[in-house]
Amino acid sequence: MERKAYVRKKKHKRRGKRLLLLVAVFIALIGIAWGGLRIYAQLAGAPPITVPSASVFVDKDGEKIGDHFATERRYWVELENISPYMKDALLSVEDHTFYEHNGFNFKRIMGAIVANIRSGGKAEGASTITQQFARNLYLSHEKTWTRKLNEALYAYRLELFYSKDDILEGYLNTVYFGHGMYGVEAASRYYFGKSAKELTLAEASLLAGVPKGPSLFSPIVDFDRAKERQQTILQLMVENQKITQIESDTANQTEIVLKNDAFQDTNIAPYFLDVAWQEASEILRKQDKDISEGGYTVTTTLNRKHQEAADFAVKNRLPAGELQVSFMSMEPNTGAITSLIGGRDYSDSPYNRATKAERQPGSTLKPFLYAAALEKGYNPLTPLDVSKTTFKYNGSETYTPKNANDQFGNRDFSMIQALALSDNIYAVKTLEDIGYPAFRDMGKRFQLNVGDEDSPTIALGTEETSLEELTNAYNSLASGGAVTKPTTILSIQDSKGNEVYRFKQPELQSALSKTNAFLITTMMQAMFNANYNDYAPVTGQDITNHLSYPYYAAKTGTTNSDQWMVGYSPTLTAGVWNGYDQGKTLDVSVTKYMWLDFMERANTAKDNFKKPKGIEKVKVAIPSRALGSRSCPEPQADVYVLEKDIPKERCVKFDIFDLDSMRDFFKTMPSSILGENPVFKD
Repeated sequence: MERKAYVRKKKHKRRGKRLLLLVAVFIALIGIAWGGLRIYAQLAGAPPITVPSASVFVDKDGEKIGDHFATERRYWVELENISPYMKDALLSVEDHTFYEHNGFNFKRIMGAIVANIRSGGKAEGASTITQQFARNLYLSHEKTWTRKLNEALYAYRLELFYSKDDILEGYLNTVYFGHGMYGVEAASRYYFGKSAKELTLAEASLLAGVPKGPSLFSPIVDFDRAKERQQTILQLMVENQKITQIESDTANQTEIVLKNDAFQDTNIAPYFLDVAWQEASEILRKQDKDISEGGYTVTTTLNRKHQEAADFAVKNRLPAGELQVSFMSMEPNTGAITSLIGGRDYSDSPYNRATKAERQPGSTLKPFLYAAALEKGYNPLTPLDVSKTTFKYNGSETYTPKNANDQFGNRDFSMIQALALSDNIYAVKTLEDIGYPAFRDMGKRFQLNVGDEDSPTIALGTEETSLEELTNAYNSLASGGAVTKPTTILSIQDSKGNEVYRFKQPELQSALSKTNAFLITTMMQAMFNANYNDYAPVTGQDITNHLSYPYYAAKTGTTNSDQWMVGYSPTLTAGVWNGYDQGKTLDVSVTKYMWLDFMERANTAKDNFKKPKGIEKVKVAIPSRALGSRSCPEPQADVYVLEKDIPKERCVKFDIFDLDSMRDFFKTMPSSILGENPVFKD
């Protein structure tokens, strides 16, 4: 009996020793693991707690026009500039032992593990604020054990290298509050129209409930559910002795006023800013830099005066309803975009109709058709019959163009008059005469797709294009035929103030000779000269009397669902489009007036375009295309032509009792008959 007791006692002793050994080994392994974790953390160093910040965009004069966020709207604020109620509310609901633990709440972790095992779920719950901050900064939100392990490693490093206040500040500035708002400052501005420093207990407790599920607890999405969660948070704050029960009851009964309807993006020219962001992104990408890192200062080409003029023109002329608008102005020679509007309301639709929408340009393509004709031997006075005509093409197909008022001329028109009236017969006859390849080649030179079909309709602008492409083509005409490239960026500085990019004027390639560019320009000026009126008024007649600058060159274009006007002075090019997103038939006409309002406020040119050598200005009788005179009964206008194209005949009215008439008559006679008698000279 004693023997058996002795054996049992010895076995128990051996088991005890083995158990102690196992415990010692386990403790040693934990120590080694903890030491290894510490060494790893020390070697890895402090993880960065900065997040992408806004890049600042300024206009050409250095004045701020807005911030641009890579993916998240966030305004970083220091902990001291956040309402104490907000801090206490979030700590109470998310991690009330935050200032006591070392990054992990082991009691919650064990409870979550048990719950996950029972439910078969993955890595649910138990995250401290430190862990949530680590996830917000470095990881995805996938529910896997691998992500939870990485989250724990980052949390440990954060706790090792940063103070609790640093971590809490970072968390409050990165947590998502729904509706694109990250951090308490952005959320406070969005929901309540105030800074996070000014949040009341009622507002803070309501806001603190949103991060749990922004799609569920946002007061904008479901106010009643948000109020229920607010009550839970207020009670937790009472339990954690952050507020009294009386304060909780008062906050719960306080009426909440949401001001998200008043939340506005304070960026000036938001459509322009989007284009500048994309261009700056591409510039930096080519240097292996990422603009989403933030901290860049981007100097743009925006001219504040021009943008204000564009905004005024649109606001002043655009009627209520669904009619859309796009607008762009550019600087000749540089291609700098000085103003841009992509729609009637950016907050309603950020889709940029100036750069992305493609529509039929109509008659705005005619200047490029006539530029091709000039190269084929035409001149501004080249006559063509503009009476009603049916054209045959592709063997058996026919096409009968119409003019805007369904009327036609009953005689020959010159090219300059045809352009002033936007006559369609002249345009189609010109295309058939010079050939489709010549027109397509001219379009290619000006970076315009005029159409691939051998159809006479392409003379009237049936191939779709964007306002940006069209305005840039006109800007190239304003530049004397030199092709410009649109740009919005002048320079870029990084967060340390180092200049990483500066715009350099590229060597411009010529798409058209300066001589022909000047002739096209002067022909487009005729749309404002009522002397060219015939079966219809010139296309710019209704705004002519409102122009203080007499040398604008422009062209209108109209389809059933689109209205355009693009034109320029020697210093500024502007294009306007109006229409409906769904292509409905237009029932208003405001495009020319928008262009007028803008140019009259923004244009700084004083003189006419510089005339190249070999071109002469002559007075021409419009119907007969003969040289004008004081006795000519026909309407007359100044026309620029090559010296070889000056008319040989003179329009005169013979009247023996009128000195001017007689002088003009004798000027038509050869000098061999008149001699050098000064009586017959001006």
